Amino acid sequence: MQHFDVAIIGGGPAGLTAAMTLSRSLRRVAVLDARRPPRNIFADEMHGIVGLDGVSPGEYRRRAWADLEKYGMAELHEVTGTDVTPDPEGGFTVTAEEGPPVWARQVLLATGMVDAHPKVEGFGECWGRTVIHCPFCLGWENRDRRWAVVTDDPEFAATAAAVFSAWSDDVIVLANGAMPPGERDGEIIDGEIRRLHHDGGDLRAIELADGTIIERQTMLWQLDQRPVPLISHLAEQLGLAVGRGGYVETDSSFRTNVSGLYATGDLITASQAVVESAAAGSGAAFQIIADARWPLRDVPSGLSR
Repeated sequence: MQHFDVAIIGGGPAGLTAAMTLSRSLRRVAVLDARRPPRNIFADEMHGIVGLDGVSPGEYRRRAWADLEKYGMAELHEVTGTDVTPDPEGGFTVTAEEGPPVWARQVLLATGMVDAHPKVEGFGECWGRTVIHCPFCLGWENRDRRWAVVTDDPEFAATAAAVFSAWSDDVIVLANGAMPPGERDGEIIDGEIRRLHHDGGDLRAIELADGTIIERQTMLWQLDQRPVPLISHLAEQLGLAVGRGGYVETDSSFRTNVSGLYATGDLITASQAVVESAAAGSGAAFQIIADARWPLRDVPSGLSR
């Protein structure tokens, strides 16, 4: 079994930034990143990252690993983490679906979340382009278009036109059949969304279940999310605290309620953006270093560096 100072489960912006901070602090790191496509694979470009604005998710990861390889402290394991088991003598054994387990002094969960895609024809083709989850991520690319905001929150619906007016002066609200009656303020269109009419992912119109066609060019649709299976497993087996919406609960220093186990990035908050995830990854790494059980010179038996 290979031994590491830290095992990071998840190789997105949060996990990779944590790996960089730890590498530059001379910690040996294993990054367990599943071979399946990343959550942001639907986006052609990533935005809001100074110096990297407009790069694709794949190029971002390629550049990140090129940087990490310069230090020789981080090792990529293209596997899916399935369990994290505390060692009675300290540290954790991290089990993977496709390969051998690894041992680490501390473990950082950076798995992100899983989007629950609706069963709407045309959604997949438009998602990440003209059906967006975040105006700060793709609002610029969709500026001066006719927007539809999907929400079941009456308070959010009442303010949507004003909130998104910087990007569009034509904003409507769709309840998608989910908003309670009698709790709405302003014009809200009812009806379940059945189909998105588009041209190669460029939204043209929204079709409701009753056949109504609404011409729109952009939709803001913040999807429901769920944690990856590992998180649900750890909640059951270790008592990992998971709060409303499936987000892992941590203190202000990214510590979970399980000693030596940390969480960061999209996994702990609904406020999700690449720069925020990267910052959270760095913050978690700093705390891991501060909480390290052993100084670097005091390496337990069997831990190679």
